[in-house]
Amino acid sequence: MDPATETAAQTAVQGAEALAQYGSSMDAGTVLHMLNQAWLTTYPMAVASVIAVAVILERWWRYRGLERSTRDLTRRLVDLLVKRDLSAARALCEASTTPIAKVFLEGLRWKNIALEDLESVLATSRQETVTELRRGLWILGTIGSLAPFVGLFGTVIGIMRAFHQMATEGSGGFAVVAAGISEALIATAAGLGVAIFALLFYNYLQVRAGGVGNTFARACERFVQALLYVESGAPAGQTNGEVSRGHPLPA
Repeated sequence: MDPATETAAQTAVQGAEALAQYGSSMDAGTVLHMLNQAWLTTYPMAVASVIAVAVILERWWRYRGLERSTRDLTRRLVDLLVKRDLSAARALCEASTTPIAKVFLEGLRWKNIALEDLESVLATSRQETVTELRRGLWILGTIGSLAPFVGLFGTVIGIMRAFHQMATEGSGGFAVVAAGISEALIATAAGLGVAIFALLFYNYLQVRAGGVGNTFARACERFVQALLYVESGAPAGQTNGEVSRGHPLPA
């Protein structure tokens, strides 16, 4: 047999044996070992995944039941305003932990201003509240965007290491680089896994925050309508004993 052919056959046999050994030993312990070998990227990905889970749980708990509580507070507040009981309306908002209550309190501080000015005040306060609700979501977006690139960086480093080992040992073939390439690809898998997880919940929480913002907008519209009703039916220059006209009242 030609020496070159014999060498190629031996290399193919070694590659098949390495592939069979690799496939038969691909268990949890092997995966953990490869993750540990690619520590340059897998460890940062582990930290990023923990941070992502913390942000997801904190924001999910913050949004939980927020739309229902906003609608309930708005309904009770409008009922009090229809009865022209401004003191009870202010007390209700001060006792509430719903974020929209601060917006309502800001609106109750102003008397006899133009409708456009009142809506501008409420819009500014509402926007500040919605911005606070989105706090931390940028972390999920950043993790989801960077994780694939970090994984790819680990893969490149792993392949470079595998080829360096092949050059150092002076031999080639699949048997030499199989382990190094498998350890390199685990970095890409880890990066993609973290990115998919982070972006999935990032989009979900963005939609939830948008839904809460829309609920706040509708609540403010009902609030303004109720205030217009109070102003239209109150005695001139006075509303239920409150100081009126031209400046904000103390909260």
